[in-house]
Amino acid sequence: MPADRLHLVRHGEVHNPRRVLYGRLPGYRLSASGRRMAREAAEYIRGLSRPIAAVVSSPLERARESAEPFAELFGIEPVIDERVIEPTNVFEGRRMKRALVNPLNWRHLRRPALPSWGEPYAEVIARMEAAMRDAWTRTEAGDAVIVSHQLPIWVAHLHIAGLPARHDPRRRRCALSSVTSFERDGDRWVEVGYAEPATAAGSIDVGAV
Repeated sequence: MPADRLHLVRHGEVHNPRRVLYGRLPGYRLSASGRRMAREAAEYIRGLSRPIAAVVSSPLERARESAEPFAELFGIEPVIDERVIEPTNVFEGRRMKRALVNPLNWRHLRRPALPSWGEPYAEVIARMEAAMRDAWTRTEAGDAVIVSHQLPIWVAHLHIAGLPARHDPRRRRCALSSVTSFERDGDRWVEVGYAEPATAAGSIDVGAV
């Protein structure tokens, strides 16, 4: 038997005092608030009273740190999966407001449906779908958790909902330490829940691609 339910969990707040788009850059770890938020997400899932049998994490520091409370609460060593990593982005390390007013950067904005500034949405969807499917089939019973990032979780949601991948990044429903849950109905995914269990008041959320 495969898993019962799959939860996509976004990482907590990152220490990012310069407020840059950090993407895949190394060294961007959780803030103190981010560690608290990650703990609240794990405690929320524990409160569902559903057995957790597998935890998967992106290799980036903020995701691995966000997976630690799950390892502690459920006694499961997280498995690192490169397929659930943040997408690439040409604006990494920059402050977006400044980058967007520079005419030299406008060429990266010519094809927003792709998008032309980073990894194509279709590629992100394909690798997320493969990682979700593998986590589902490897988990013989109980639920699986994947700790990932805002854009991969959001485009997975759009794809499963049958919606276009092109979207306004400011309108993503994928808050810090949020939980988006899925089940399988035959050969297709069905979204069964979305929750924002972490207290995010005053948090900084400007580093997502």
